[in-house]
Order: sequence, then C-alpha cells, then structure tokens
Amino acid sequence: MKKNLIQATTTLVELLRLRAENQPDKIAYTFLKDGETIDTSLTYAQLDHRARAIAAALRSIASPGERALLLYPSGLDFIAAFLGCLYAGVIAVPTYPPRRNRPDPRFEIIANDARASVVLTTEEILSELDSRRTRISELRNLYSLATDGLDLDAASKWRMPDIDGDTLAFLQYTSGSTGSPKGVMVSHENLLYNEEMVKWGFGHTEETIFVGWLPLFHDMGLVGNVLQPLYLGIPCTLMSPVSFLQKPIRWLQAISRYKATTSGGPNFAYDLCAEKVTPEQIAALDLSSWEVAYNGAEPVRAETLEKFTETFAPCGFRREAFYPTYGMAETALFVTGGPKTMPPLVYEVEKAALERHRVVASSKEGNTQRILGCGRTWLAQKVIIADPETLLPCSEQQVGEIWVSGKNVACGYWNRPEETEQTFQAHLADTGEGPFLRTGDLGFLKDGELFVTGRRKDLIIIYGQNYYPQDIERTVERSHEALMIGSGVAFSVNREGEERLVVVQEVQRTFLRGLNAEAVFETIRQAIFERHELTVHAIFLLKPRKLPKTSSGKVQRHACRERFLAGELDSVANWERPQGQGISHPTVSFPSPLEVTEGLIRDWLIAKIAQLADIPQQQIETNRLFTHYGLDSTSAIGLSGELSGWLGQTLPATIAYENPSIDSLTQHLIELQTSNSTKERDSSNKMKGNDTNPAPKTSFFTPDFSLIHN
Repeated sequence: MKKNLIQATTTLVELLRLRAENQPDKIAYTFLKDGETIDTSLTYAQLDHRARAIAAALRSIASPGERALLLYPSGLDFIAAFLGCLYAGVIAVPTYPPRRNRPDPRFEIIANDARASVVLTTEEILSELDSRRTRISELRNLYSLATDGLDLDAASKWRMPDIDGDTLAFLQYTSGSTGSPKGVMVSHENLLYNEEMVKWGFGHTEETIFVGWLPLFHDMGLVGNVLQPLYLGIPCTLMSPVSFLQKPIRWLQAISRYKATTSGGPNFAYDLCAEKVTPEQIAALDLSSWEVAYNGAEPVRAETLEKFTETFAPCGFRREAFYPTYGMAETALFVTGGPKTMPPLVYEVEKAALERHRVVASSKEGNTQRILGCGRTWLAQKVIIADPETLLPCSEQQVGEIWVSGKNVACGYWNRPEETEQTFQAHLADTGEGPFLRTGDLGFLKDGELFVTGRRKDLIIIYGQNYYPQDIERTVERSHEALMIGSGVAFSVNREGEERLVVVQEVQRTFLRGLNAEAVFETIRQAIFERHELTVHAIFLLKPRKLPKTSSGKVQRHACRERFLAGELDSVANWERPQGQGISHPTVSFPSPLEVTEGLIRDWLIAKIAQLADIPQQQIETNRLFTHYGLDSTSAIGLSGELSGWLGQTLPATIAYENPSIDSLTQHLIELQTSNSTKERDSSNKMKGNDTNPAPKTSFFTPDFSLIHN
C-alpha cells in the first residue's frame, strides 16, 4: 500500500477501511487462548466486517459522542468492539468486567465518571452481569450489547459516521485517586500522530512482527500492541496477561515461535522471566529475531537489563535490543525512546547532588546512582525540562519537571476543566511558550537524551501500575476500628531493586492499652491486598500526634519516609515482611495427580511459599494469610499456574485470592478433587450404560480473568 494513502488518513476508521480494501486476506491479529495454542485469528477484511456489524447495532441504541463501556476478557472480541465504537462515532471506554464478590471502586469510578449509555461485552460476561445488576448500580440503566453473538449481516447497514481527526476516539482512564478519577480524552489525530512517532522511534517497517501480552484496556496494550500493528499493516500475536504471569516462558516461546521483532512490557516482566525461566527452557528458545524489547510503564533498571541479557544471551538475545521508553496516557502513549540502533545509555551521577536536583557526573566510585536513558523525542513533538515552581526552563545540570507538547498530546481530562487547564495548559514564564503538558515526572536532558529521575508528586509505582497514596491510606484507616482517620501515610521504598510499600498509621489513644497489634497488622495487610492487589513491606503503628504533619494538619509523606529510612520512627508496634535469607530451597516434587493427598498438597504449598518468601519451611505457618509472606498479585497468579501444572488441572488465576492461606487453599483443592472424582465416576457409569452424551472430563475451574488488570 502506498505510504501517502496512510498518511492522508485522518481517522482510524479510514485506516482500517484502507487495510481491508488493500490487504483483505492478510492476518491482522491472532490470539493464543492459553498463551500457547491458537484460539482465533482475524484478517483485515474480517475485522472491518465485524466492526461494521457492531457499529450498525450500536447506532440503534447509542448516538455519536455517547460513551460505551468495553467489558471484555483479553481476546479479539475486545479489538472488534473497540473499532466498532469508532465506526459508530461512539466514544470507547476500555475497562474490565467488575470483580466477582469483591468491591471494585475503580470500575465504579469509571462507569460513573464516563456517564456511559451502553455496555459492550460478550454473551458469557453479559449473563453474569445480568444476575448482578441489582447490586451494581452503575449498570442498572445501561443498554447492553453482546458483540460475539451479533448477526454479521448487519454490516451492510453501516454508514460512515461524521468524524474527523479532532473527534474523540476513546477515554483512557489513568490510575487516579479514588476521589478524582481522570479520563484522558484521546482523539483520532492524537492516535495517528503517536503511531507515526512509534513507527519512527522503534524503527518499524512492513516486515515488523509483534507479540504482546499486556492488558488491552491499558494504553501500552491498546495503543502499542493493537493499534501500532494496524497502523503498519503487519501481524500481531496476542495472549492474556494471565497466561504470561502464570508461566512467563509462554511470552518468550511466542517470540521464538513467531519470530517476533517487537515485544515488551514493564521492567518487572523482564525480572520475572530471568527469575522463572529454567536453563532447560532457555535451551529450546531462539530470541535472535527480537530487535526491539521495549521497557516502560515503570522505572527502568540498568540491573534488569544486565541480568536479562546475561540469562538469555545463550538463546540469541542481544543487549542492543533493549529499548527503554517513556510515555503516558496523556500523550496517547509514546514520548521518548530509541533510536533502536543505539544500545541503552547508562549515566552515572552523584547521588547526593541528584537528591538536591542537581546533575553531576560521577568522577569516582562511591555514593553514585546509575540512571538509564529513555531515548529522545520524535517528529515535531517537543520535550523540555522546567522548574515546577518558577516555570522557567532548566539547564542540563538541573533536574526539573518534564513538559511535553505535540499533536499526540491529548485534549485534556473528561469533564475536568480545572485539572485540564492545570495539566495541559502550561506556559514558560519567561517566553510564554506553550501550551505544554505537565507530566508530574522529574528528569533531565543530556545531549537530547531524556533521563527520568522520579515523580514530583507522591505517586507509588509498583509492577508498572500507578497507585495514589491517598487511596491506600483510606483503605488502611477504614480497615480497623483502632486506627485514626486522616492520620496515616503510605509510600514506597526501594529494596533489592524493587519498589516496596510501607504504611505508617496512628492508633487511637483509647486502643493503646491492650492493643492487639498482630490483629491490626493482619487486617491492614489483607485490606490492602483485597482492595489494591498489593502486599505490604512494613507497617508502623504510632501513638497519636507522632505522625509528621504540617502546621495546618496535612500529613508529610516525604518526612515520614525519611524517618523510616533513618530508623527514627517512634512506634508502639511495627511489622516487617519476613526477609529473604538467601537459602537454598529443595526442589518441590511433582507426584502424579492420582497420588495427590491433603498432606501432599499442604507440603507442596509450604515448600512453594517458603521458596517465594525465601525463608526456611519451618517458619511457614499454614494458617497465616499469604499476604504475611509477601504474596502479591503477580505471585498469586504464578502460584495458580504452577499448581495447575502440578495437578494436571486448569485452575483459576484467582484461586489464591479466594483461598488466601495454605490451610484454606488445601481444603478447597481437596473438595474440588472429591467433586471431580464423583463427576468422573458418574460419567464412567453413563459410558458403560452406552449413554450417547457422556459428560466431558471436568477441570477444577475455568479461569476468570476479571481480577487481572496489571
């Protein structure tokens, strides 16, 4: 296809129509059901046909400009529905199905803030939602449309909507504070311009091959793994985040099998692969095709690059393939990166100077810090560093706030005019140049290379997911009656190269005498895990008025963090996650499922949790909640995958959430095994009686992906 045709398109609808006309039979997307076997594929013609059918049905219940919630598991149904919204002129709102039997404030926020009029989903999820509508107020008055059961002949009724580059394509909800959700308004022009930036920055061509596992409602998954392949007209193979987290090898196997040239994820994904993939598995991989291993969404660590390269060099991975990148939803996705022909740039600076927002190159070994460059800007986008207080430009020797301007910068926040003006309408104080997007991130430029040093605000970033401390603090103070309202802080600290969560909370004076600190710790840990899917590194309980505050009564998170690091917190009780002891753990045996007993399951879990926590098995208490041993959402999903492999059964990714201790999980597995054995006996009896419709062999569960969104 001629390049000028693509560059002349002003909307994604025009783009897909061109692809369907010029490359009708070319495979656009393939989805791997379990991360290994092909489930479905769509050509460009099939994708266009489905998008037109969905749009025609959607226009019968929604007008252009209205919002549609997209509630899908990972898969091609989501992609067709997203494009169907664009074909109808309806603003898509990507999110995930509300959690089962658990509070889901993020979903409630998105549904309320977007003021959606319709829900698009699958027949299976719609059936589940229908039974819960009375309990989910946000869904009661919305039209619902199951797109996987539509009559595709409706595509003939589709008409091109009246849209252009300025038309909003979708709302990308950021990980904002519970009190003030923010939907980034992304237009067709924002997307197309950013896709051209990604194409140049990543060095993509018509020969590029994508493999991805990121959640499709996330900007990196949607704009990067879905829309960039569409922009290029090239194939993309996808799997769900659950498939990757349960068995990280699946990601690398897909890259190896499909000869992918571009694939990536947050920094933790590379750490997880280096930790979990075995030498035997590495021997069967071929990663020599991998040209762009992008790394973003959370701080990129030089140590991760070195460890991953060392681990996977034997199967063809090259350090030059690493592509640290910087971006955000407010810029559609991509801000800086590359060029791909250059290896990652590491700059070593004096740590003391950096803490004073000065950039001083290290001249000797000592108290230094290694910072990884995140590339440069592309096309006409402009990146500058400005003093966040004076709004004056900074020199290369100063750390300041990263400001961005360009056609990829979004229109603002949905129904948030004041926040839009504060964030998207910044101007330099000396020249008046602008408008710029104020990112809230701190960094510096050196010879055009962007180095990100931290956040101006108190944002916590763990596993590529953003968390506002106010949300966690609210969860903590409401978790137990002994805790004071408005007198707690949450922050993160770096331990062993990873960000860890710390909570400091005041106790009401009337509860100090006879305080059951262990019960309070347990309650806090479990509340944070259930609400935010995070584990806590440390909890400190203080007497009233011991928490650092300003004269006006505002909590001082930074001052509290400094006291924690200095060991100067005056607590009435404290707990810290059991520290890894660097011990050698015996290999967990894998008897066949026929030999599994309650004792074997318990022993297997004890050995596995001890391995994850890096402590002796003798220190594991089977009635303790997994959160006590630092089992976070990523570890919980990985545990479900290893259990599935050991037992030879399909287990849900949520099984460790729903059975949060060794005792409860063991009991649950035994009950399921007994139930399955009974069903299999009944099926066998029917077979002996020549039953023409024998019951299929059952598994423990069908995985539920609704909880997985990191």
